[in-house]
Amino acid sequence: MAQDRSVRLRDATDRDAEEITAVFLASRAAALPGLRRVHSDEDTLAWITHVLLPGSRTWVAEGESGELLGFASLDGDELDQLYLRPDTVRQGVGTRLLERVKAASRGELSLYTFRRNSGARAFYERHGFVAVAYDDGSRNEENEPDVLYRWTAARRPGRPDVR
Repeated sequence: MAQDRSVRLRDATDRDAEEITAVFLASRAAALPGLRRVHSDEDTLAWITHVLLPGSRTWVAEGESGELLGFASLDGDELDQLYLRPDTVRQGVGTRLLERVKAASRGELSLYTFRRNSGARAFYERHGFVAVAYDDGSRNEENEPDVLYRWTAARRPGRPDVR
């Protein structure tokens, strides 16, 4: 699929917190109907403002008129968040965000996603992630069974493995 060049990626700023929160909430509601809500919208905004944005490297994808289409956050070697506005799914935006995270990584990434999120699982598997562990939900606030995925960059022939 050709990528839409009208989508621009940039580093997130604290001014993006409200739009990031709106994308986060809308994406989860669309992808996981019936998922137990453990935080209010206001608490989610506070978490994004005071924890996520200052504590991780976050990028946003913007459309032609500057509207926020999605975001991704990297915390060390963990892809901590990747969410898209529901109307932008399967348009290359998630792929562009994931490519940015991979390029910024040290060549290894891990992430958790809920087991029943078949769309996310298929997306990550298409992009080289492998399921390495399954949990019963006791490790997350929603008590939702999840999957740990890992990705490692392919080594290029003739290049030493520098870690």
